[in-house]
Amino acid sequence: MHLSNQRDYFGHQIIPKMKKHIKHINAFAIGLILSGSMTACVDLTETNINPNGVESTAVHPNLLLTTILSNTATSEVNLGFGDIAGVMQHTQKDAWFTGHNNYEWSNQSWTANYSILEDIKMMEQRAEALELPFYVGVAKVMDAYHFARIADLWGDAPYADAVSGDQGGEQFLLPAFDSQQEIYEGVIAELKEANDLLAALGTFEATPQDILFGGNVLKWRQFANSLRLRLYLRISEKMPEMASQGMQEILNDASRYPIITVASDDAAIAFPGGTSANSWPSNTEFDGSNGSNYRRIKMCATLVEVLQSLNDNRISVWAEKVQVPIVLDESLPAGTDEIINGKRYIDADIAAEKTVDTDPEYVGIPPAVSNIPSEYNLNPTPGQQSYNPHVSFINERYTAPSGPLLKARLLSAAEVHFILAEATLSGLVNAGSAKDHYEAGVKASFEAWDLENDFEEYITGEAAFNNSLEQVMTQKWIAAWTASTESWFDYRRTGYPELVAGPAAVRSVLPIRFYYMQDELTINEKNANEAVSRLETTQFSQADDKNSAWSKFWLLQGTGKPW
Repeated sequence: MHLSNQRDYFGHQIIPKMKKHIKHINAFAIGLILSGSMTACVDLTETNINPNGVESTAVHPNLLLTTILSNTATSEVNLGFGDIAGVMQHTQKDAWFTGHNNYEWSNQSWTANYSILEDIKMMEQRAEALELPFYVGVAKVMDAYHFARIADLWGDAPYADAVSGDQGGEQFLLPAFDSQQEIYEGVIAELKEANDLLAALGTFEATPQDILFGGNVLKWRQFANSLRLRLYLRISEKMPEMASQGMQEILNDASRYPIITVASDDAAIAFPGGTSANSWPSNTEFDGSNGSNYRRIKMCATLVEVLQSLNDNRISVWAEKVQVPIVLDESLPAGTDEIINGKRYIDADIAAEKTVDTDPEYVGIPPAVSNIPSEYNLNPTPGQQSYNPHVSFINERYTAPSGPLLKARLLSAAEVHFILAEATLSGLVNAGSAKDHYEAGVKASFEAWDLENDFEEYITGEAAFNNSLEQVMTQKWIAAWTASTESWFDYRRTGYPELVAGPAAVRSVLPIRFYYMQDELTINEKNANEAVSRLETTQFSQADDKNSAWSKFWLLQGTGKPW
């Protein structure tokens, strides 16, 4: 396969695929497979084309699988631990905060998603040519995962004619935007096809390149069917009959359609931590900014206060206690402000000047609290350095490049049980007891964070089931820590938890989608503008017009949600 140096619609240079993939594999992937054994080798990431690389017509699918999975992991953490964690008020930043806290977004690119989809397509094509059905099935699962993510985040998007730029012609270089509905319908069908294909293979196929499930066919089927449950719930307001029938089909035949039900089967990928490219993003070991990427991330007051109200010990895994608690003592002389035995004592007059949180253990920054969030809670050193001793940092485990809890969680048992709890409460399916699924979801989350011994006391306390959708969605939101993207989609669909935008946010409500990037609107003008025209403006779209993070795509139109 010999191609020129022209670029396809997505901006990628059209080169022999395997020569391109050599670069990708040597970032996250080789660290995952070889765990540091390549330290004496030449750094191939310095080159884009390996002169000794394998042509795309000869590449084995196992050379692509690790790259696909590792890049997926990176993409998910960058969202769910990044700005979406700010939207969903798990965290706030007190430096470089405008996107995270205030939703000052523009030009979110889907190039990374489509780049992964290119690799998936190549893997599937080679697997079919070599008659390797395991890789075909895995490719279909991951293809569905990424196209669903694109539809989730942007709405209408290239689907049927996407990642086919090597075929040439306007149809593929400037592909039409398929409707959000068509994409969901297509990926749900693909996931069912993947399950059926994998079901014929038994339960295990030794595949060390499979950094997600190690070649466990059953776990791939569980992942595929659990993704179907996720997507059926996603479309349940718009297509309730399809959603209800599809979910019930899965639940009625557990042997044909196995799902993830225990935390040990979670679709989660650990970070090897050997280089900056394959480490947890807030680590300080490879942080060129001397750790400030970690320091600028603080707990959000919204999450902190909910966890404290429930006596939820997950806060001890996710957050650090404040370094210097503030003590308000009204008996002190006016103007008193001094640190004694590790506590900062202030008088009532100082406390009256600004909002002060005197919680002795955990303090979060309120969402979009101001244009200078580093000043919050009487920080003595406001500014970009983020050394506020009176606010909770995220837990120190997030300074490490890797660790047993530092995982990209693509889909969890907790999520599956909360899906079934909600679907049962709403009457969408007959899935047994909503209470049982609610409790199983909470338990799976506690197990995932090594807190299983705390579960029994927790579930009989403030978190005891009260038969409400709000409670189910609140627990699902809590369980989505570091994977908050899915909780954003739940919020859009249900309005829970009832989050309020902060005073410095660019709109008075939370955003609900990503903007189409300007390159799309310019290069693929006709098709992109047709997609924009199908968006529905709201009172919050304002100067953005239709291509706004506050305009509604098909999934939300007519639902009255989330606002």
